[in-house]
Amino acid sequence: MTFTFTALLCLGLTLGLWIPVLTGSLPKPILRAHPDFVVSMGNKVTFLCEGTIRAKEYILCKNGYLHECVTKKQQKPENKTKFSLSYVDQQNAGQYRCSYSTQAKSSDYSEPLELVVTGAYGKPSLSAQTSPVVTLGEYVTLQCESWQYYNRFILMIEGPQKLSWRQNSQYNYSTRKFQALFPVGPVTPNQRWIYRCYSYDKNKPQVWSEPSEPLELLVSGNLQKPTIKAETSSVIPSRRAMTIWCQGNLDAEICFLNKEGSQETWRKQILQEPGNKGKFFIPSVTEEHAGQYRCYCYSSAGWSEPSDTLELVVTGIYDHYKPMLSVLPSPVVTVGGNMTLQCASQSYYNKFILTKEDQKFTSSLDTQYIHSSGLYKALFFMGPLTPNHTGTFRCYGSYEHTPQLWSVPSELQQILISGLSKKPSLLTHQGHILDPGMSLTLQCCSDINYDRFALYKVGESNIIQHRSQKTDTGLSMANFTLGHVNPSTGGQYRCYGAHNLSSEWSVSSDALNILITGQFRVTPSLSVKPNSTVHSGENVTLLCWSMYSVDTFILSKEGSAQPPLRLKSKSQDGQFQAEFSINAVTSHLSGTYRCYGSQDSSLYLLSHASVPVKLTVSEPIRTSTSLPTTSMTTDGLQRYLKALIGVFVAFLLFLFILIHILLRRRHQGKFRKDGEEAQKEKELQLPAGAAEPITRDRKPQKRSNPDAATQEESLYASVEDTQTEDSVELESRRPPEEDSQGETYAQVKPSRLRRAGAVSPSVMSREQLDTEYEQAEEGQEVDSQVGPILHRPASFPQAKHVSSCHPLQLQVAKSEEPQDVTYAQLCSRTLKQGTAAPPLSQAGEAPEEPTLYAALVTARAGAVPKDKEQ
Repeated sequence: MTFTFTALLCLGLTLGLWIPVLTGSLPKPILRAHPDFVVSMGNKVTFLCEGTIRAKEYILCKNGYLHECVTKKQQKPENKTKFSLSYVDQQNAGQYRCSYSTQAKSSDYSEPLELVVTGAYGKPSLSAQTSPVVTLGEYVTLQCESWQYYNRFILMIEGPQKLSWRQNSQYNYSTRKFQALFPVGPVTPNQRWIYRCYSYDKNKPQVWSEPSEPLELLVSGNLQKPTIKAETSSVIPSRRAMTIWCQGNLDAEICFLNKEGSQETWRKQILQEPGNKGKFFIPSVTEEHAGQYRCYCYSSAGWSEPSDTLELVVTGIYDHYKPMLSVLPSPVVTVGGNMTLQCASQSYYNKFILTKEDQKFTSSLDTQYIHSSGLYKALFFMGPLTPNHTGTFRCYGSYEHTPQLWSVPSELQQILISGLSKKPSLLTHQGHILDPGMSLTLQCCSDINYDRFALYKVGESNIIQHRSQKTDTGLSMANFTLGHVNPSTGGQYRCYGAHNLSSEWSVSSDALNILITGQFRVTPSLSVKPNSTVHSGENVTLLCWSMYSVDTFILSKEGSAQPPLRLKSKSQDGQFQAEFSINAVTSHLSGTYRCYGSQDSSLYLLSHASVPVKLTVSEPIRTSTSLPTTSMTTDGLQRYLKALIGVFVAFLLFLFILIHILLRRRHQGKFRKDGEEAQKEKELQLPAGAAEPITRDRKPQKRSNPDAATQEESLYASVEDTQTEDSVELESRRPPEEDSQGETYAQVKPSRLRRAGAVSPSVMSREQLDTEYEQAEEGQEVDSQVGPILHRPASFPQAKHVSSCHPLQLQVAKSEEPQDVTYAQLCSRTLKQGTAAPPLSQAGEAPEEPTLYAALVTARAGAVPKDKEQ
């Protein structure tokens, strides 16, 4: 039956007198307290009194006073009984004894059991000086201290030994606390060492304070060390939750996590499952959690070695000034190149720390103060760069005395390492010059099968990445929508391509400049010289000018895909101007032009547009519309090649037809040649009594005078090249009945004779030739020593040209001395049937007439060259 001391007193069952028991009559019992003799206030405790024989009555007394005894009678004899206290408070603390009795005898009292009630005062703190990590066989000093004054401190070790140590308290002026120091040891590896400490007043030695937090000494043993890891990163922002894992051997039972320099140890029971991981969860990380951690594991075989060190860094502690991270010269660098990352802040920090997002790179440098900028800086040099450097970087500031407490991070800085793969193309469908508020989308595309594209604005740290899409034509492309443009949108853009399995990016695309208009109050003017309407091939100058200061002028053509032209302005006649000269304009330069101004301080921010000027170039050629350039566009080049090929084919066809006509004429003239030459030879025969006729070739015939023949000398000279004072025109006409379509002209300029002599009357004057020509026209017979006169027809229906030459001899008076002989070779061109001559009204000039050419041949009699003999 369970009862309390209060109930027994109320019922009058307490003993008012001390009843002496016969010494040694019965063996004394054993008194125990369950669960322990140290009980917290409000808890339950049970006393167990156990004797050697069966008894019907048991007595439990406190502090040896009869009025504080409780008697319990058994219904049947038992060798033990229980006395329970359901709610313990300070009044229950003290020394207890028990005894038992039969009808005739009573036993002695048991050994005293001291019941300690805790929780009456505030709990002290227990720590190990230096560290709770102890090497085997070493001693360690434990310190118990409290803000409240107590006379004594007691240190207890958990376990079956129930060892305790008591010390008087001492006041520590440095900490302003009451404390007591307990040296313990030496520690052994085959047990756990768990301690608690209490404080109490010497007047109430069984009323203690609340117990301190348990302190377990971590023994650095010889078993295999566990592994320690933070999830997901050891650099964690403040107030975030995180987990630390400790994995020991398969037979590990308990793992402990210890922060170096801290007296706190965390214990976690490991589940018996593959891996044997201990999980240490921190729901909200604060600056107290920052530091270096190790973990230890304990098994029945003893303690393990400590794990490697895990450094837990808490960021966001210092938020008054955020560091700034930038890259010099650019965040996009080719493989093998170098770059420098600069971390700077207006606030003082001892160190700057540079980290990579994947934690594969961490470096720290001391700061330096730059007086010119008023900033604290650190420069992190990197190189030669590899694709592994591609990623995101941040930098933090920290102080020397708290190296695991960092400031708020800088903005992310992306690093992109480009390689040697083919560069993509960057396009804009909205044009290069945009008004504020317009929507802008840039398109990066390539015929290489890239999986992703990156867009980078030069001078900024942000790099936008998009996955690529495949087009129907087999291109890979990505659209980067930048939204409505504003002044911050202006700048130079580049794009890159990459494959998913590689961290290396392609070569940069060509730069694309985006210009924003209306950003300062200047409106330039645009004019055209000499005129806005010109002919193709002429030179044109577009003059852009302003009365206000402008550093650069930009000329843009409406609807052109080409980038606008830029020229530095020049000050002239009190105004700023730039001349855009275009040489040999073509029709594809026709269009509407506008002019803008910009300042060197903001190259991509333009003024308002000038009034548009329309340039018209006559004789347009179909080609792609573009701004004036010195190079031909691709479409224009293709059209030019097609036209050139067409002209070449037409030329070949014309050449083939011409060769065919020439061959045909040659074939027709071959059959008529012999007949014409025979006829002409007959017509050119000298009359009877004259010298022997001259043959058609250029060699002189044999003469009857052998002396003259041996001394004859021949000379051929062109009529035009012969020096003469007089000229004689010979006209030979063929009778109409022989050839009504031929006409022969001869103009003879006789050479001056080497020797003076009388000229034969056969050499006729111009008047004589004219007379004979008139007589021939009247049908009269004309006798001439130069051969028959050829008739000149009145018309030339369908004639072709035929040329023939006939030797003509000019007679010289006989003399005894060798004399010069002059020959005239007549060359005639006649028209043959086949081609109609154009009328005068169409050709604008007289039709071509047959012409007789005369060459004079002079030979001295008796001096004929050997090569002229027949």
